[in-house]
Amino acid sequence: MEETDREAVATAVQRVAGMLQRPDQLDKVEQYRRREARKKASVEARLKAAIQSQLDGVRTGLSQLHNALNDVKDIQQSLVDVNKDWRQSINTIENLKDVKDAVVQHSQLAAAVENLKNIFSVPEIVRETQDLIERGELLQAHRKLMDLECSRDNLMYEQYRMDSKNTHDMNLIHTYFGDMQKLSEELAKQLWMVVQRSLVTVRRDPTLLVSVVRIIEREEKIDRRMLDRKKQTGFIPPGRPKKWKEKMFNILERTVSTRIEGTQADTRESDKMWLVRHLEIIRKYVLDDLLVAKTLLDQCFPPHYDIFNKLLNMYHQALSTRMQELAAEDLEANEIVSLLTWVLNTYKSAEMMGNSELSPEVDVNSLNPLISQNVVDQLLSKYMSTLTSNIIGWLRKALETDKKDWIKETEPEADQDGYYQTTLPAIVFQMFEQNLQVAAQINEDLKTKVLLLCLQQMNSFLTRYKDEAQLYKEEHLKNRQYPQCYVQYMIAVINNCQTFKESIISLKRKYLKIEMEDALSSSHTSMDATLDIIAKEGCSSLLDEVFMDLEPHLNELMTKKWLMGSNAVGTICVTVEDYFNDFAKIKKPYKKTMTMEAHRRVVVEYIRAIMLKRISFKNAEERKEGAERMIKEAEQFRFLFKKLAAGSGEDTEGLCDIIEAIAEVIKLTDPSLLYLEVSTLVSKYPDIRDDHIAALLTVRGDASRDMKQTIIETLDQGQSQPNPNYVPIFKEITVPTLTVPKLLK
Repeated sequence: MEETDREAVATAVQRVAGMLQRPDQLDKVEQYRRREARKKASVEARLKAAIQSQLDGVRTGLSQLHNALNDVKDIQQSLVDVNKDWRQSINTIENLKDVKDAVVQHSQLAAAVENLKNIFSVPEIVRETQDLIERGELLQAHRKLMDLECSRDNLMYEQYRMDSKNTHDMNLIHTYFGDMQKLSEELAKQLWMVVQRSLVTVRRDPTLLVSVVRIIEREEKIDRRMLDRKKQTGFIPPGRPKKWKEKMFNILERTVSTRIEGTQADTRESDKMWLVRHLEIIRKYVLDDLLVAKTLLDQCFPPHYDIFNKLLNMYHQALSTRMQELAAEDLEANEIVSLLTWVLNTYKSAEMMGNSELSPEVDVNSLNPLISQNVVDQLLSKYMSTLTSNIIGWLRKALETDKKDWIKETEPEADQDGYYQTTLPAIVFQMFEQNLQVAAQINEDLKTKVLLLCLQQMNSFLTRYKDEAQLYKEEHLKNRQYPQCYVQYMIAVINNCQTFKESIISLKRKYLKIEMEDALSSSHTSMDATLDIIAKEGCSSLLDEVFMDLEPHLNELMTKKWLMGSNAVGTICVTVEDYFNDFAKIKKPYKKTMTMEAHRRVVVEYIRAIMLKRISFKNAEERKEGAERMIKEAEQFRFLFKKLAAGSGEDTEGLCDIIEAIAEVIKLTDPSLLYLEVSTLVSKYPDIRDDHIAALLTVRGDASRDMKQTIIETLDQGQSQPNPNYVPIFKEITVPTLTVPKLLK
């Protein structure tokens, strides 16, 4: 206490010192004193009030504790008295057992009296209920049925309470109300008929459907009440629980399944498009039904039924079952495509489940697949296997059809640019296009697989095409008069090769992803090579045809008849030009190749005629005349092939220059310069052989055996530098007899 006083005095001293720091503040001492006195009085008043409040609270608490103690003592005494009274009344309760039995019997009799009116009127109520059911007044019929069931259930319950083992009386009651069970079944039939036709009924008479739902809800409440009573008493009336709500959903599920299965109106035997029609009908029915369920049916059921989502699940499950059944059938390739397109694309598209009017209740992303991925893979595998067989068959049939056209007596059709063609490329690639379009409807992966299959089969097909073109040529060679339009159809075959090339490129560009092109580059190269071979062999066979006609005229070259003024070269030029009028129907670049090869073969045959040594000039005059004729004919060839190659950019000069160079050797009048002229010839055309030189000197007719030997040996010692752009031509020409001993090795 003393410590507290000292602290208070110290604090007061500091406070006063703070107030009186300046002389002028001494005048306010009295004012400070009064202010501090007021504060002190205020603090003391608050302190006294707080202490008084605490004292009042303690006083009240003590009073309540005293009262509680008295109450506890009173309760304790009361419990003692109750215990004493209870012990004294045990015997009295046992004496009241008869009264208890009388009360139970009274309760049963009261229930019997209460239901007496209903008991006697059961037959009449049954008839009235039957009439109501027949008239379709289901709510009223159900009300009366409920009254009958209530009477029966109360009687049976009282009998159960009185004597649960007395089955005779229970059976008696059950038999008396036996017609009621039939009514319940008859009413249920009417309800299930309405439920089965609910999607139709809701549009025509929604009130009837609402009545059915109300009846089912009533029965559900009775079921719950009876089950609760069973838990308490162990008694439940016969036929309970009815579970009409569960039965209703079972009926709806069977109805949905039947509706899906019943949409198949045709079979494969009656209509090849049976599956397409079947799936389209399913799509239309399901979409219409779900739209009705969302807009109308949902309003006729309580929210907790969640009728739309339940129907959605039923339709989904029924569709899944039906799709699996269809997938298990022996489907054809086009049917597999129709099924997979419908399952993978149509089902979740805006045409069906993705319809805007079904959202947001239907989320297509949350729908499970109608068929498993394993089944999808099996179908795709079967489709690819069937498609492979079909494509092979289609290609074989297309080729057989095209071969029949080859022997026609009418020319093949021409395209818009006038080039001969057959329908084979169009048929083949139209078939490929159709299958790729179908595959694209399913997914990108299948489209790529089908494209790879088409190109793979195309590769095999082109090999057969090449073989058939070769057989066509061989058959023609047996009888050149047959087929009549051989040349025209061989031109069409050649043109088809170019069309095939263009179509393959177009197909890949349209259906193949860029990243897949490298994987097909080898296949594409192989097809291009095969097509080039077919075209090259076709061009070669056409040139063979030309040169078979030219053979008699080629045989006249470098003969006495030729020297005397034969028009063999003129005939050759006319014949070649006539053939090339038809060859103009050949597409580029094969036409250019054809022209170059024809030019080359004409020159080769001309030089071969020289090397055959059919003529040996007797004097300088004949040599001059023969050489000038050769130069003139070379110019004829040059003019002809320049005309044929117009616009193709082909060099027509070099080949005819060979004939002119040979003519210069023959024309030479000074034998001493013969070596120089021959060496010039050899330097230009390094593939010329010794036997060629010997034959050429033999045709001159003025070179002795020793001269030939000397020239050849001298040329052998020299080394010529071939022109890098020179294409060997003499290597194709053989000399029938060797005139130089050196060459006999």
